[in-house]
Amino acid sequence: MKEYNKSNIPLAKILRKNMTPWERKLWYEFLRYYPTRFQRQKAIGNYIVDFYCAKARLVVELDGGGHYTVEQIERDKVRTKELEEMKLTVLRICNLDIDRNFSGVCESIDLAVKKSLPQSASLTAPSSEGAEV
Repeated sequence: MKEYNKSNIPLAKILRKNMTPWERKLWYEFLRYYPTRFQRQKAIGNYIVDFYCAKARLVVELDGGGHYTVEQIERDKVRTKELEEMKLTVLRICNLDIDRNFSGVCESIDLAVKKSLPQSASLTAPSSEGAEV
């Protein structure tokens, strides 16, 4: 279990109850039922990340329009660097991609999990690759 700032827990609970439309879509249409467990609005270090898969050490962050100001870009770089220093992979996804390419977003997340956990490929779909004859 990752260490976290306990004072972030009340805010994380509020954020879980008040997800953005894009977070809601990703959670209810994909991550909630994904074979490897994801958590939403998870406190890690001094941050609350949008989605976290502990087994894959994967953080998924959804970025809306507010993430593209000069100041927020710099804050996000620092946040990503600090999370990566905790040996986590950070996958940033633009809200527009949720709207326009949802299946591609889901594939990207699935690939990131599989890259971290090669054995998870057997959880999502049977494959004949590598089968001995």
